[in-house]
Amino acid sequence: MRIRQLIPALFALLIPTAATAQDDYPDVSPTATYTDEEGNPAESDKDNPLISGQAPLFVNFYANPSGMGDYIPSFEWHFRQMGEEKDFMVRYEENTDYTFTSAGTTEVTLHTILNNGEMELDSVVFSVTISESKLTFPNAFSPNGDEDNQIYKAKEYQSLVEFHAYIYNRWGQKLYEWTDPAEGWDGTYKGKDVKEGVYFLLCRAKGADGRNYNIRKDVNLLRGILEETLNQ
Repeated sequence: MRIRQLIPALFALLIPTAATAQDDYPDVSPTATYTDEEGNPAESDKDNPLISGQAPLFVNFYANPSGMGDYIPSFEWHFRQMGEEKDFMVRYEENTDYTFTSAGTTEVTLHTILNNGEMELDSVVFSVTISESKLTFPNAFSPNGDEDNQIYKAKEYQSLVEFHAYIYNRWGQKLYEWTDPAEGWDGTYKGKDVKEGVYFLLCRAKGADGRNYNIRKDVNLLRGILEETLNQ
């Protein structure tokens, strides 16, 4: 009778132990954080591993290990261009970051190894795609104080890793220069409005896809001009 009474007690002891072991099973839930093309914070994980944007794209990668208990984990982040046979970089840290500056798709794979090879967890692959470069400028702008077309700047741009633009007058005098494609010239020189007329743009830039831009064009500074003319 005493043995029969002990059996349920033994089962009661074993069941919590099994549950605890299950809860402590080692795992990783990697995430990647970055800023999307609209300038908003974004996050990817193993259920949504696709990342896309324009260069330069800065991405933080986190392993997020859990349930390691007595296991000693080591981490390997493998970076490889899609279609290539070899990694171009391997990082050995729990969390890492990288700035993607080349157009195309890079696969970032996390390998998690426990106790020097005793066990390896399932690998997780992030796919980071950088768009091809673009750069165009308008022919004219109208800095007349009406809040439209006040700044002469790039009409369209993406995935640029280098950028330097200059504005000259008809005598070759440099009036302005800038290195951020989101910025531009407001039609002034030393704080004073310049006259209506034709000015000259020189822009040198390099895209993430290796494309070199050497743009030279006339810039029509027109005050009070119609919107249709500016968009031609």
